[in-house]
Amino acid sequence: MSGIIDLKQTKVYQEAFQEGKVEGKVEGKEEGKVEAVPAMLALGASPEYIANVLNLDLEQVRQIAQNYSQDDSGNKN
Repeated sequence: MSGIIDLKQTKVYQEAFQEGKVEGKVEGKEEGKVEAVPAMLALGASPEYIANVLNLDLEQVRQIAQNYSQDDSGNKN
């Protein structure tokens, strides 16, 4: 059994693990920005302002704004 290599100790595994952690952090930050858009819209911020402040694509913010307004209109009843 001493001849078996522990996969977690290999350089390839360590590099892949670190890359996964970095990608996860980036995705989490992006998700947090997207989740902030409806709150900023509710405060009266324009899509252009939100895109600029959060460093998001303007079309992405507009799509979120459109979905937000559709969801909001359905919840008023």
